[in-house]
Amino acid sequence: MTSTPRQPAPRRARAARPAAAPATPSPVHAPVGRIPVVDVSPVAEAGRWPAKATVGEAVPVRATVFREGHDACAATAVLVGPDGTDRARATMVDIAPGLDRYEARLVPDEPGDWGFRVEGWSDPYGTWAHDAPLKVGAGVDVDLVLEEGARLLERAADREADDAGAPLPAASRQVLRDAVTALRDAGRPAPARLSAGLAEEVRSVLAAHPVRDLVSPSPTYPLLVDRPLALAGSWYEIFPRSIGATYDDGTATWRTGTLRTAAEDLPRIADLGFDVVYLTPIHPIGTTHRKGRNNTLDARPGDPGSPYAIGSPDGGHDAIEPSLGTFDDFDAFVARARALGLEVALDLALQCSPDHPWVAEHPEWFTTRIDGTIAYAENPPKKYQDIYPLNFDNDPEGIYAEIRRVLQVWIDHGVTAFRVDNPHTKPLSFWQRILADVRAAHPEVVFLSEAFTRPAMMLNLARVGFHQSYTYFTWRNTKEEVATYLAEVSGEQGSWMRPSFWPTTHDILTPYMQTGGTAGFAVRAVLAALGSPTWGIYSGYELVEDVPRPGVEEQIDNEKYEFKPRDWAAAEPLGIARLLRSLNEIRRAHPALRQLRNLTVHPTSDPALVAFSRHLPAELSPTGEADTVVVIVNLDPRNAHDGVVELDLPALGLPADARFVAHDVLSQEVYAWDGRPWVRLDPYSRVAHVVRVERV
Repeated sequence: MTSTPRQPAPRRARAARPAAAPATPSPVHAPVGRIPVVDVSPVAEAGRWPAKATVGEAVPVRATVFREGHDACAATAVLVGPDGTDRARATMVDIAPGLDRYEARLVPDEPGDWGFRVEGWSDPYGTWAHDAPLKVGAGVDVDLVLEEGARLLERAADREADDAGAPLPAASRQVLRDAVTALRDAGRPAPARLSAGLAEEVRSVLAAHPVRDLVSPSPTYPLLVDRPLALAGSWYEIFPRSIGATYDDGTATWRTGTLRTAAEDLPRIADLGFDVVYLTPIHPIGTTHRKGRNNTLDARPGDPGSPYAIGSPDGGHDAIEPSLGTFDDFDAFVARARALGLEVALDLALQCSPDHPWVAEHPEWFTTRIDGTIAYAENPPKKYQDIYPLNFDNDPEGIYAEIRRVLQVWIDHGVTAFRVDNPHTKPLSFWQRILADVRAAHPEVVFLSEAFTRPAMMLNLARVGFHQSYTYFTWRNTKEEVATYLAEVSGEQGSWMRPSFWPTTHDILTPYMQTGGTAGFAVRAVLAALGSPTWGIYSGYELVEDVPRPGVEEQIDNEKYEFKPRDWAAAEPLGIARLLRSLNEIRRAHPALRQLRNLTVHPTSDPALVAFSRHLPAELSPTGEADTVVVIVNLDPRNAHDGVVELDLPALGLPADARFVAHDVLSQEVYAWDGRPWVRLDPYSRVAHVVRVERV
């Protein structure tokens, strides 16, 4: 039986393959310079948001700079002015040996849109200064090595100016030429000739006017420079209606304070040394769902309501509560403040009472629930029935135009700062746009963000334009918490998020403040005033107002819901007013305390003692003299503590083995200290040392 050969199965037609998707193009990278410069800071999102600085602030610029092989390289930080010209440059210092991380500090001298870059470069003198001693010491190519040094210094001396355009003084050229002559003097021993090329005078000339080869610049990154108040200032918060308010026992009624009576209290605030008087909202207050005392829902006749429930038939955000006065009264308040050296800040709370004109005129600006009612503000379990939040998704252009108009009203009447209530509940894009708009027209106006929320939102509110930010300092109480937080806010994030330290606010009275007594109020004032360039207190701090409403972190009989006139004469025996005055005087006297990114935390041997310092070297100081302040605080408001402080003396601008005069500017006592002083602080007599470092 024969078999029939099997026929191959017919081939099936292959399904057509889809055309290959075009390859995703590789991103175009900027070429690496001959001397690589990477990881430049302060830079956010590759320069999407500018880093921040203020006039006179020493801005730390850092970068990683390296090269192949063993030749030396170095780096220069360059400050670029608003006109695009190079304004200043500084040779960077290796701050992490072995990691090629360099730093320099640059000081802008006017507000505007600045920039900075880092230039990496080959350092031929650094290479020769490293190699020559090794070769001469080993007797290898001695004459050749010395001649190489002579030619390098000859090249340096022949320049009329260095490559940055700085003229080379005749005296400096002569130093280099004398070294060249000595290097070529064959009649002298080789070590002596080498010493001439390595002399301190030669190094000093080349430090000021280096020979830079293969200069490789980074991109220029943006730096937004504001006036000094954007970084450093002291704020005092008031409710104008309480100042001058009186109670009539016969009729059981209150008579409100006014802008005119509030102006009468300005000399006292100025005498305490504050820079800014901050007014909670002064706009008309609604009556619908008006809150009563201590945030109750049953307002009684005469209860003034919360000033954050803005709007009534008398007007909205562009109007003044009639009981407080008129715009003429407000203008008089501003004029009086300015005459006393105070700026005026106003609360900006973008929310409405149900009686606000916007509710009737623009109901689309709010969120309507399915039952037809407008949604009031909530932060469960908290409810704010007297407040309607704006919905920025409905008619965003209309809302933007109206709020920009409102801001202009107050700017035209002399307001130079705004404390913004809960900005984290509004879109980031809205803030980026409106803050840039105001800055373009009024660069002097400062915005303080009151956003106690997630870190990402707090940081990015700062990045998009807020000048200052409230912080979680208020809740940092233990030694570890305080030390960690001080280091955090004065570190890298300080290039965007300038901290404002407040021990209490009208909404916040922490457990520490409830139980710490007068000493606790003193402790937190010292930490706030000296731990941050910007700090503030809420009126009544001088009276140690520490009684909470049961179950919450706020004061009983909260001023937000009632009148609260105060007897300032009763504050004097407590001593807090005197302390506030002293702290503000100390801040004014010490430029180091008006900087942010110059703080060092120092270890202590006692768990209640926290120590930190601020140092400003002479070349960065507006006085031309170094300024250093050491602060040591006993965090325990009830018990005395003693221990040893391990001072990092180089961080104070001193040699590691130095002794120095420690002048306590709070007590005016003077001590002889070294790197390990012993201290004892008793909260009933002294909660802190605030020491001015005086070199022996």
